[in-house]
Amino acid sequence: MNIKPIKTEIDYRNALDRLEIIFDAPVDTQEGDEAEILSLLIENYENEHYPIEAPDPIEAIKIRMEELNLRQKDLVGIIGGKSRVSEILNRKKRLTVDMIRELEVILSISASLLVNEYQLKK
Repeated sequence: MNIKPIKTEIDYRNALDRLEIIFDAPVDTQEGDEAEILSLLIENYENEHYPIEAPDPIEAIKIRMEELNLRQKDLVGIIGGKSRVSEILNRKKRLTVDMIRELEVILSISASLLVNEYQLKK
């Protein structure tokens, strides 16, 4: 096992190539341990060099709706009437605390994500 820190893009590519080879190695073997360590090093490098920002609240709602195969009309009664749902999803109105509480339960989206700022459209 020849593991070293990932400091460059070349190191990163080499680590990915090696992980691909040993990915299915049995747990508690030398290659299994190497795969586990490489995964952590790769994850650390990606978090530092390729960060993925969380979506804004409205995008998060739309993504979750797509994952659950929900349509706009499915949110009627959860965050208000048909026109209120449209206003929220089209960024004309802001989410209220009560809406956030409902969405957290129904869509399993963290309230800490839903309370983030987002731009309204005029």
